[in-house]
Amino acid sequence: MTTSLRDWQSNCINTALKHFTSTPHFFCQATPGAGKTRMAAELASRLLSQDRIDLVLCFAPSCQVVEGFRTTFATVLGRRLDGQIGAMGAAFTYQAMEYRDEGFWQLLDDYRVLVVFDEIHHCAGHDPILSNAWGQQILHRIQDRAAFTLALSGTPWRSDDKAIALARYSSPEGHLICDYRYGLREAIADGVCRSPRIVLLDNQKVKLTEDHGTESNVRMFPSIAKLLGESPVTYEELLRHDEVIDQLLGLGCSKLDELRFVKPNAAGLVVATDIEHAQQIALALVARGEGCRIVTNKIPDVQQVINAFRESNCRWIVAVGMISEGTDIPRLQVCCYLSRIRTELHYRQVLGRILRRIGEPDDQAWLFMLAEPTLQRLAGRIADDLPDDLAVLKEIQMPSPTPISKTALIETIGDIDGLDNSIGSGPCHGIGLGAANVISLGGLEAEPSYQVSFSQHYRQLLLACF
Repeated sequence: MTTSLRDWQSNCINTALKHFTSTPHFFCQATPGAGKTRMAAELASRLLSQDRIDLVLCFAPSCQVVEGFRTTFATVLGRRLDGQIGAMGAAFTYQAMEYRDEGFWQLLDDYRVLVVFDEIHHCAGHDPILSNAWGQQILHRIQDRAAFTLALSGTPWRSDDKAIALARYSSPEGHLICDYRYGLREAIADGVCRSPRIVLLDNQKVKLTEDHGTESNVRMFPSIAKLLGESPVTYEELLRHDEVIDQLLGLGCSKLDELRFVKPNAAGLVVATDIEHAQQIALALVARGEGCRIVTNKIPDVQQVINAFRESNCRWIVAVGMISEGTDIPRLQVCCYLSRIRTELHYRQVLGRILRRIGEPDDQAWLFMLAEPTLQRLAGRIADDLPDDLAVLKEIQMPSPTPISKTALIETIGDIDGLDNSIGSGPCHGIGLGAANVISLGGLEAEPSYQVSFSQHYRQLLLACF
């Protein structure tokens, strides 16, 4: 491969090669968009040239990321990674590990194998009792059999406080030990990643009308945070409000227009809550004259859909839980965050989708979202690449004896961590819909119903992190 390595990639490879002389496992934390896959492929190439390995196995959380690994490794190594005769190795999803037979795992005994784990934080594996299904496979099948293991993560922590498989933690503090770290601040300074600009949308006069039978009660709130904290209105209900959607899309579309003057194929991502929500957003986009694609778990051929969008000039892609991690679409530069998920892990992974820099004038990424308190707090923490209160192994509670079915596990992780498929037909599609200013919220007829309406007094808070 003729493209030169970035400085951090070269430094990480040299550190890993030295590390491998005494310890077989290496943990690399590098910010999303920095180029971890390329670094891993080059490290494998160096180990091969030094006659320290015979084969390479890669595992990743989604089919899209697996395909990216196969392509990158084949380009760098000059040999396929498809598991067929004559290949240099193979790449699989984490779910696929439990379907490999004993003959497959025998490869780790018969050959010197480098095993690469992408986004290793998906795998909990401190001990057999407290591991999840994927972590157990790593502990039982790989840990003591591979010649070398390389763990990669852009967000190396778990929301359940369990230890990451193969990770080391300091004692007694329990801090995660990274063998190499490359943070967002360094990546921006090096011109590797874009600088994030986060815009929080608020409203100074939110009107809530509650109907109790024949009576109505009207209250005014000075902010979205006050509305959510002092009324029955939920954050997810606001995300489905036509005017909230229209306002956030308006900001995103205006910014995308600006960016396309400099980079004509720049694109935007909208992260939706579910399929119905994604369709609602697509209707609002097309009503604005925007071209868009929808990607959810209901239509097959996900990789083809994403590849088509990646190479097209289509302006927007609306996703439900799948373009949050590892998916490489460098022309994405704007994101409207309308997901109900408010975990730091998911938030940072979504932001990472718009950080990958392509060229010289390509130095900013824009994220638009509601000024909801949790999201506002997460936005303020973007400067912390490895938050101390997250990347810590805390006191572990014994798990419930009730087993979780494999189907339930896949459904949960698929919704949050990017394992869904995608839909769409044609290079860019959608339907038109006008936006309403008032939406009726509420449940059963016996319950009070309520309406939320917004004044024209919107305000934007810009957080420029670096």
